[in-house]
Amino acid sequence: MSSHPRPSIFITGAAAGIGRAVAERFAHAGWFVGLYDVDEAALRALREQLGADRCHAGRLDVSNADDWAPQLEAFWQAAGQRLDLLFNNAGVSVTSPFEEAELARHHRLIDINLKGVVNGCHHALPFLKRTPGARVVNMCSASALYGQPMLSTYSATKAAVRGFTEALDIEWQRHGIRVVDVLPLFVNTAMVRDDVSKMKTVQTLGVRLSADDVARTVWRLSQGKPSRLPGHSVVGWQTKLFYQLAKHSPDAINRFVTARMAGQ
Repeated sequence: MSSHPRPSIFITGAAAGIGRAVAERFAHAGWFVGLYDVDEAALRALREQLGADRCHAGRLDVSNADDWAPQLEAFWQAAGQRLDLLFNNAGVSVTSPFEEAELARHHRLIDINLKGVVNGCHHALPFLKRTPGARVVNMCSASALYGQPMLSTYSATKAAVRGFTEALDIEWQRHGIRVVDVLPLFVNTAMVRDDVSKMKTVQTLGVRLSADDVARTVWRLSQGKPSRLPGHSVVGWQTKLFYQLAKHSPDAINRFVTARMAGQ
């Protein structure tokens, strides 16, 4: 690496969907990209596609706190000792009436969607502090605006990520680190196609966002002046509509709209 290496991004859940789209966008823009996931075969294929000189890949289970430190250290060295952006993207869903899913599935979702973000921020901080202008982008969801039927635990984790992001953004201003999140509605990824699409809400609203739409938002968050970054970036006109509704409508109205869209 040169004495002035490329900016770098560490991406969890990079093997597919939004994580892959973000990896491709940043790699093509000249960033050094960290590809991390539990799907090692898909990571190898993506690394070959992007080129070994553009990226570094490794297996990472975000729910396992012990996995983080060695992968971050390896990435730090490969990237020329900088970590400009941590993208906490890895996530799973449980789409069913709450009581029909095994408790272990709910726990696993919390471990990945929430604990994975906490683990990432905790272990990445020493590296972020050493990179001027560093920032964190957490993958949130429009389901954080009001709890969604059939996505109860998923909604809970995303609401928690939203609150965690807000608090950490205030705390870490003393380190010069911005912490923001991205809130899309339904995105055309395998998770939505294979699982979430059975929800009545999806059938009502449709799936109008692509992984590239989210990747463009993450890119904008990497480029703007830190002081001007929005704490929450909503993606797509539908999400913006529901965001404003959640902010300005009485709780009873939000509950009514959510229930009706879910067919309840």
